[in-house]
Amino acid sequence: MLANIPRPSHADFTYQEKYGIRVSSGGGRASARETASRVAAGAIAEKWLLDKFGIQIVAWVSAVGHLTLPRDLVSLGDITRDQVDATPVRCPNAELSDEMAQLILDAKEEQDSVGGIVSCVCRGVPTGWGEPCFDKLEALLAHAMLSIPASKGFDVGSGFDGVKMKGSEHNDLFGCDNGKLHTLTNNSGGIQGGISNGEQIVFRVAFKPPATISKTQITVNFDGEQVELNTPGRHDPCIVPRAVPIVEAMAALVLADMAMIQLSRQSSKWPDN
Repeated sequence: MLANIPRPSHADFTYQEKYGIRVSSGGGRASARETASRVAAGAIAEKWLLDKFGIQIVAWVSAVGHLTLPRDLVSLGDITRDQVDATPVRCPNAELSDEMAQLILDAKEEQDSVGGIVSCVCRGVPTGWGEPCFDKLEALLAHAMLSIPASKGFDVGSGFDGVKMKGSEHNDLFGCDNGKLHTLTNNSGGIQGGISNGEQIVFRVAFKPPATISKTQITVNFDGEQVELNTPGRHDPCIVPRAVPIVEAMAALVLADMAMIQLSRQSSKWPDN
């Protein structure tokens, strides 16, 4: 019976419309299972970035449902994966992590699901990475992050919060230390004009609540007949903690591409190994 019902907020309907066929047993290419290969490739890219450029990439859960970790409680220059992985929710604040865990368990008890946000910082990215116009660094990061299953939003730096600020508040003024320019604030999120400015690259990715839930839903089948949809089995009440390594992997792949493009113009700066 499930094979004849397009699951709400899944890709069943759109794949059927586009290809005339769908994977009735699961999400197929729309399933998060396909991200395993991304994480494997991202691990290699990340190691290269760290070894050759000293770049560090750390992501963490900054929101689950209505619970949000305030930005000023996270030290972007010091946060580590050990801190992130210290809690099952992958939120570096232990107290808030417990609240998030309870919220997820409550959703599971109600046969429902909940979404959240993954934040990420990329430290040590040199200036000059990113291309004008269509291949801006933030555009490629957005492309990568929004290709992750269940992702629904992306912002960089101040993001949507920046609309609440005036230009005089939002502008990242420059300072100079030992003859090197740097910004005194980082509302730009480490990217200006689509090109890295040497500051920490900071962005967030929003993930929707998992679409498959145990709660009975009234919908229609492919024949347009109203039906009750019940999806038995194990369902994740929240996928946000599991998205953390995927976000890190996709960030590494984008930065590795940008590094090779930039260094192809400057062969004298290509690493020795």
